[in-house]
Amino acid sequence: MEQEEQTKKNEEPTAAGKNMSRRSFIRNTGLVLGGAVVGGALGVFLKKTPQAAPAPAPAAGTEPRNFNRALMFFTPEQFAICEAAVERIFPADDNGPGAKELGVAFFIDHQLAGDYGFNARDYMSPPFFAGEKVQGYQGRLKRREMYEIGLRELENYSQTQYKTGFVQLSTEQQDAVLKDFESDTVKLTTISPSGFFKTLRSNTLEGAYSDPLYGGNIDMKGWQMRNFPGAQMSYANIIDKDFTKIPPQSLQEHMTH
Repeated sequence: MEQEEQTKKNEEPTAAGKNMSRRSFIRNTGLVLGGAVVGGALGVFLKKTPQAAPAPAPAAGTEPRNFNRALMFFTPEQFAICEAAVERIFPADDNGPGAKELGVAFFIDHQLAGDYGFNARDYMSPPFFAGEKVQGYQGRLKRREMYEIGLRELENYSQTQYKTGFVQLSTEQQDAVLKDFESDTVKLTTISPSGFFKTLRSNTLEGAYSDPLYGGNIDMKGWQMRNFPGAQMSYANIIDKDFTKIPPQSLQEHMTH
């Protein structure tokens, strides 16, 4: 017993040992912190690593890059099908650019990535009934899911009818495929073909004529075709005159007001 008690006493650190360890710890820590502070201070006087040079400004006469032109929801394949389809719904002609040049497919892509694609503001709980056509869609699928199915079925139907993808079809063949969707000639069990076509058509017009803020109607060219003035602050100077063409304005032009 005496030997065990002596062994425990030898294993227990003494108060002086504790103090020494604590003092050593504080001293060593202070040295480390001090070294860090001094090192940091000295680092100011040491040679700094040169910072990366800023991106060069666009050369004179070249248009700045539009970083808004990127996909937020579609895959590149889905985007290509969507862009080809909306161009047939809103084609370029003598009146002006078509949906492709107006950026309509980007508009749709960006909308599907947000609340619109998730039906965030729609009542989406059952029971679901097949309502009248004027009542719109009722079901579990969100708009982004309808687009995924609709674009895939456009591709499948094109392969079935013409042995090639929708993008590679002639414009006449693309029109025929879209008309078959519009008239429900295509038989699908997942979505309503005509319902998908109506959504696609509505979104095409929205992308062509909404404020460029949303990604479509590039350079307000859709408004220019319609002589639509856009977001004007006032018509006081022309309200008592005959119809007067005025340059359109977007919401971006009112940032300083």
